Amino acid sequence: MSDLQELYQNLIIDHSRSPKNFGVLENATIKNRGVNPICGDELTLYLLEEDGIIKDVKFTGVGCAISTASASLMTETIKGKTREEAEKVFDAVHQLITGKLVEKPEVLGKLMALKGVSAYPMRVKCASLSWHALKSALHYQQEPVSTEHE
Repeated sequence: MSDLQELYQNLIIDHSRSPKNFGVLENATIKNRGVNPICGDELTLYLLEEDGIIKDVKFTGVGCAISTASASLMTETIKGKTREEAEKVFDAVHQLITGKLVEKPEVLGKLMALKGVSAYPMRVKCASLSWHALKSALHYQQEPVSTEHE
């Protein structure tokens, strides 16, 4: 295993064991749920948006290490971003975890740790759950998202 792969693996382990921004955001302006029926991951995403900026973001739920780490990394990345910036990050992450990323956009940063997921198609749904909940929330959709239809 290369040093970079080991670093990414350690980052995933750290975020799965000690997720950042885990908890309920009482003053959330946007909330959405996501489920992955294949492996049982469930997530509720809370966003506080003010003047078009994601001022705060938290999540709750239960999930596998990949799902939890992905949600944790996502919350750290999108905090302080506009809706448009968050959508660009979503697009880049989706390409990354599905193996369709042609060039590495700067917006990915430490999200590159999720790159290895593309080699495991069943894990793509785990890694993408929080991201699909985010995209749905950014479009004010109230319906819970499910990875069953990916």
